[in-house]
Formats: sequence, C-alpha cells, structure tokens
Amino acid sequence: MSILKKMFEKAAIVRESHSRAVAGVLAIIFTITGCSPVESETQSSPKQIVKLIFVHHSCGENWLADSHGGLGAALAKNNCFVSDTNYGWGPDGIGDRTDITNWPEWFTGPRSREYIHALYHESGQHCEYTRTLSDPGGENQIIMFKSCFPNSNLQGKPTDKPTRGEGPTVANAKAIYNELLKYFATQPGKLFVVVTAPPVEPKNGKAVPLTVPAAGFVVYG
Repeated sequence: MSILKKMFEKAAIVRESHSRAVAGVLAIIFTITGCSPVESETQSSPKQIVKLIFVHHSCGENWLADSHGGLGAALAKNNCFVSDTNYGWGPDGIGDRTDITNWPEWFTGPRSREYIHALYHESGQHCEYTRTLSDPGGENQIIMFKSCFPNSNLQGKPTDKPTRGEGPTVANAKAIYNELLKYFATQPGKLFVVVTAPPVEPKNGKAVPLTVPAAGFVVYG
C-alpha cells in the first residue's frame, strides 16, 4: 500500500500547543505514513521526500521558526519538504483569511478550485525556518492548516448540533468541518491535518472549554 494511501486512512488533528507542536505533528505524520513516531534520530522517517504545506499566520510562524518551535527544521530532518502560506498569500489574498469560518471559501467555495490549485502547487517560504531539502517536484501531499488563537473563543454549548450560521460558534464550527470532510474524502492522495485551537483560559473563575468538543467532532463526526 502506498504512503499516500495510508495517509488518507486517518483524519488527523493536532491540538495547538507550542511546546508539543513538533512532537505532535511528527507523530501524526509518521504514524499515518507507517513509520515510527519520532523520538530519536534512529527511528524511521519516510523513505521518500514528502511535500507538506502549512497554512498559518503568526503563531504558525513561531512553530516553524528555528528559534521558537523548530517545526520546520524538525520536519526537514525527517524527510519532509516544507512550504507555507501566510498573510497576503495566494489569489485574492486568500492567505489573509484563515478563521474557521473562512475554510469553506478555501476548499468548497465558488473560487475554491483556484485557491486549491495554488495551495497544492505552492513550494515557497513565507516565513523564516531552515529548509535543507531540495524540492522533489509535484504537488504538496500533506495539507496542514490552522486558524489563529481568537478562534478559541467559540460561543455556544459543546452539545450544540452542527448548524451553519454566522460567526465563531460550536454549531457553526461543527457544520463547517463536516463540510470540509466531504471535500477531503474526494482527495485520496492527500493528508489533511487540521490544527485546532486550545480551549480559552479560565476567566473570572469560569472556564470555557468549548473548542475541545468541536475538535473531537472533526475526528469522529
């Protein structure tokens, strides 16, 4: 079974945690590609170079940067050719719009074919991180994307049913991710990694852990 076919057998979510970003992303990628989770340089990486594109803003920059999260360099050491998008990237500046409510525009909207084509063929760097591998050519095989931290502030209840609406709500997020999964199912040669935001911090003695149930819905819904 090919690496790409194995990659599609699981939907992947990485929870946003700066200190665990490298380990989390690598563990998911190498588990899905049939390789061991990366804990030492002696464990296996993909035998062929895998192309990965990361859609992000400022927090993603910190993940990738050698001086912060080190994710870009770590992926390169494990045979991943990493590219990324950032503010201002792409047709119509689509890179500016990375909220949860923007993802349908990227993947299922009227201009999604244009955006997806650009995303699959992007091979440039849009922030600073070490890239030691040569571009092997072809399309990006792993599509990793994250919304910025304000998307932690989902309104509603964890038990809300998926319903398309306006703004950052649990119901809307569930419905959006359901919509995206339908598109992902049409792309057996790709792995889509959704990086979800963590629950918001407790404030005034009241915790609001709404993002976790919404994230779980993406995996199991």
